Amino acid sequence: MAINKMHAMNGVLCSCGKVHSFSADILTGKGVLNRLPSCIEKLGAAKAFVLSDKNTYAAAGTAVCDVLENASVPYTSYSFPDDTVEPDEKSVGAAFMHYDTKCDVIIGVGSGVINDISKIVSNITGKPYIIVGTAPSMDGYASATSSMTRDGLKVSLPSRSADVIIADADILCNAPMHMMKSGLGDMLAKYVSICEWRISHLINGEYYCEEVASLIRSALARCVENWQGLLNRDETAVMAVFEGLVIGGVAMNYAGLSRPASGCEHYISHIIDMRAVEFGTPMDLHGIQCAIGTLIAARLYEKLKSITPDREKALAYAEKFDFAAWSEQLRKLLGKGAEAMIAQEAKERKYDIELHKARLEVILSNWEEILKIIDEELPSSAEFESLLTAIDAPRSLADIGIDEALLPSFFAATKDIRDKYVLSRLAWDLGVLDELLS
Repeated sequence: MAINKMHAMNGVLCSCGKVHSFSADILTGKGVLNRLPSCIEKLGAAKAFVLSDKNTYAAAGTAVCDVLENASVPYTSYSFPDDTVEPDEKSVGAAFMHYDTKCDVIIGVGSGVINDISKIVSNITGKPYIIVGTAPSMDGYASATSSMTRDGLKVSLPSRSADVIIADADILCNAPMHMMKSGLGDMLAKYVSICEWRISHLINGEYYCEEVASLIRSALARCVENWQGLLNRDETAVMAVFEGLVIGGVAMNYAGLSRPASGCEHYISHIIDMRAVEFGTPMDLHGIQCAIGTLIAARLYEKLKSITPDREKALAYAEKFDFAAWSEQLRKLLGKGAEAMIAQEAKERKYDIELHKARLEVILSNWEEILKIIDEELPSSAEFESLLTAIDAPRSLADIGIDEALLPSFFAATKDIRDKYVLSRLAWDLGVLDELLS
């Protein structure tokens, strides 16, 4: 199992030259929530701050409080009162406004948003952190970053990885089915992330670790092998997804970057989130959006494979590119969140003509190897679509209420969100971005 391999890698000098480390205790199985008091004691803590929202409090918050009360562990509890909690400045501020300074351990009860906010509270207070998972829905349980919306831009903020991850099967198997599908969708995204990590390593010399990539592949395979059981809430299938998501977070810690777990498909999800915050447009769970982004990416990679690279065409495309005009398009697409993306270019210089020329030569001389990586890492788009159809998950932007006509703008914008070499940047370098999206 991948999780055993993860433990075997911990603290050992890797072939990539790094010593990968991860120190969290991961408790999985039926009834493991009852071990919460002993976890608190092991951390040397005495009073807990329990953070949840309306849904996660109902799913596991009451059980957490019962376990603490039965063990005579004092605590302060705050549950966000709104039906929807956004991972933004307001929510973080609310969490701190209700934080009891006498508490010396943070307990997050939830999944994505609660986990991200709790990690920030833990990081700023310097107190240890325990996450009690309520759904196998996203891969941030074990990561040391928080996916937040700051000033309208989706950003990944340094925070703190959990000291203890509690995954009680009795809780997880009762999670909403849509959240389980979201977790599988977040795992499917790893096909694209590993593919793009390898491509960037080849083109840009970016750090890459085959052992970490292999860890992700193994966890992903187990999730896909058990997809049918997920629909029946089979414990093996549910825990396979949860453990895969935890491994995704650990892999990011091992690598020291988000490469093992996210690529252009995650950026499509981020753009959907940013527009939802700015304009009130439709959105869905992160993993659902990532699954749609994965299917989109698979189709575009297949189209890329049919294109013959042309040096002169690529150079002319880059020369003609108007960054000022593109910046205006970003502003129209994303509102104020575009400003930080536009400002990043001064540092990244991805549109610099001379830097583009150098990258292009590397791409042209390694084109066959790039095609080989795509073939090795990505299943066909038909396979992705078949799986999403089988689990009755959304397969398109239209399925989650978004106009399909926006896809070209969404995808083109993925090259600007963060300093990460993804498919949209490769297509821009080749001068085929517009062609790919036609």
